[in-house]
Amino acid sequence: MSFWNKDLLRLAITILIAAIASSFIGHFLYLLLIICIGLILRQAFLLNQLEDWLRSGAKSNYPSSSGLWEEIYYHIFRLKKAAKKRKKKLSLIIEQFRRSTSALPDAIVVIGEHDEISWFNNAAKEILGLKKKDKGQRLPNLIRAPAFVEFLSKKDPGIVLSIKAPVNGQVTLQLKIVTYDQNAHLLVAHDVTFLKNIERMRKDFVDNISHELRTPLTVLKGYIETLDDMGEDHSPLLTHSLQQMHNQTLRMQHLVDDLLLLANLETQKTENNCVVIDTLLKQICQESSALEQLNSRIELFIESDINIFGNDQELRSAFSNLIVNALKYSDEESIVTVQWYQSCDNVILSVADQGEGIPELEIPKITERFYRANAQRENEKHGTGLGLAIVKHALSRHDAQLKISSELGNGSCFSCIFPKRRFC
Repeated sequence: MSFWNKDLLRLAITILIAAIASSFIGHFLYLLLIICIGLILRQAFLLNQLEDWLRSGAKSNYPSSSGLWEEIYYHIFRLKKAAKKRKKKLSLIIEQFRRSTSALPDAIVVIGEHDEISWFNNAAKEILGLKKKDKGQRLPNLIRAPAFVEFLSKKDPGIVLSIKAPVNGQVTLQLKIVTYDQNAHLLVAHDVTFLKNIERMRKDFVDNISHELRTPLTVLKGYIETLDDMGEDHSPLLTHSLQQMHNQTLRMQHLVDDLLLLANLETQKTENNCVVIDTLLKQICQESSALEQLNSRIELFIESDINIFGNDQELRSAFSNLIVNALKYSDEESIVTVQWYQSCDNVILSVADQGEGIPELEIPKITERFYRANAQRENEKHGTGLGLAIVKHALSRHDAQLKISSELGNGSCFSCIFPKRRFC
């Protein structure tokens, strides 16, 4: 029999006794009222007893009772016991997580809705200079670098910020925001000092070796031209050899020039002004057509009068590389289309050719230095392998993106997308 049925049976027996008693003394309703008042007082006492037990945290065993109230106490006690087990399990998981994150070499900071610090690992103490008393403080109040404050306000997972460490100016940090809840974020700081030093050494090496190669190449080129001009009685073998030497020297000269240009794009700051794109594109197309001796190959369409705030020489280098590549890697009878137009909040330069196209898997790689797509074709069309790398770096300095679409056998289209903030 359930506890509820027992209470009902007890109530029924009490009413029956009251009815039997009333048959002798009368006043059945009064007896029934007294019974109801007694039951109400008993329930109030038991409710108060339950409230006292819960207020104390339900730490001790539940009070002894009977009937339905005993069942209620039992279920509460059982739920509390299960919750205690879950809490203990969660505590172990959280503790294990904290130990593992504390052992990470990267600094990790948990920040809330208003950028207040909730938790951080040991690496954050060493890299960011945080202390135990900083918990609850707003992170921008502790790290006041303007670039960091702006980065933290955006909370964009796609943005990576490189700054000097607050506690050591010799250390370079790479910061990233990870959102794991609606108003909860992780700030991850990675020490990239070693990688930055290697990158700087590589750039310095390329820059220095390029400068050192310029002088011997100039001397070698001068002597080759002198030998070639000494007379017309050269043997066919010598004439061919001089021509090959001259071609390879020119190729080396172009490689050195491209390396120096790429190094400048990566390191040097340049002055920006309003570049008239209409005039610039017409000049580049005329020069490129003159080099190819095919004045009708390029079709230029200027569909927007928007100009770009940037560096004239860098944009000229990027645009000319795209146009020359389109001419070089397409049939001599085909047309190269150059178009300058506006699309929504962007302005776009597209260079489309009717060449062989680029395999889809190679498209993300062709902007890397010295990467060769379709090596067989490259043997016929010599290049430095730095053209698209120069384009990519020049565009990045103008907040622009390079989008490449291509299909084998149907040509390629290279689009330079400039944002509205670059309009002038």
